[in-house]
Amino acid sequence: MPVPEQGGGTLIPEGLNKPGHIYTVSRGKSGMMGVFKLETQISSGSGKFERTGLGSNSQAKEAMDTAFKYLRANGNSISASISTATKDFVVNVQDLNGIGMTNRLTLATLIALCSAALNKPAVSSVVVLGDLSIGGTLIKVEELANTLQVCLDSGAKKILLPLSSAADLGTAPAELIGGFNLIFYNSAEDAVFKALGVE
Repeated sequence: MPVPEQGGGTLIPEGLNKPGHIYTVSRGKSGMMGVFKLETQISSGSGKFERTGLGSNSQAKEAMDTAFKYLRANGNSISASISTATKDFVVNVQDLNGIGMTNRLTLATLIALCSAALNKPAVSSVVVLGDLSIGGTLIKVEELANTLQVCLDSGAKKILLPLSSAADLGTAPAELIGGFNLIFYNSAEDAVFKALGVE
């Protein structure tokens, strides 16, 4: 078994991850594209949310806070069994390519929190693309072809993509798109359900 952090194509391992473990690909602080892994821990508590691994990146912290606020406000529309008031959450973000932290973390954090809260892992080898604004609007993927290339090089098999990015698929070579199972979502809740394989 190769160590996930070594060599191309093994950053995103095959098979199911643990609940609360989510991969996303976006531009890091250096301007380069890379893979970010989110890991979530959940414990009994009083609704505290802690984010680690971000260093001093205030935009990344804000993005993750937005996800937790969204979950507090809309958790019931995802599942009645999600309680943000009786649990404490810790989400750690790893910059797997060493390109500097991304601030495109809201949607991936929301999915990671829901995955942990429901104790349900994401579907295997999936990467979450796209993001969520502070107002709850979906943000499409910037530079889709480059992003998909990084996903492919990192071992992703499934791509969770906002419907608004469908029009940009023409910018990517067909053989690149053919390397994935594309899963489209049209709302944050829809993204959570599809990431976790819930119909």
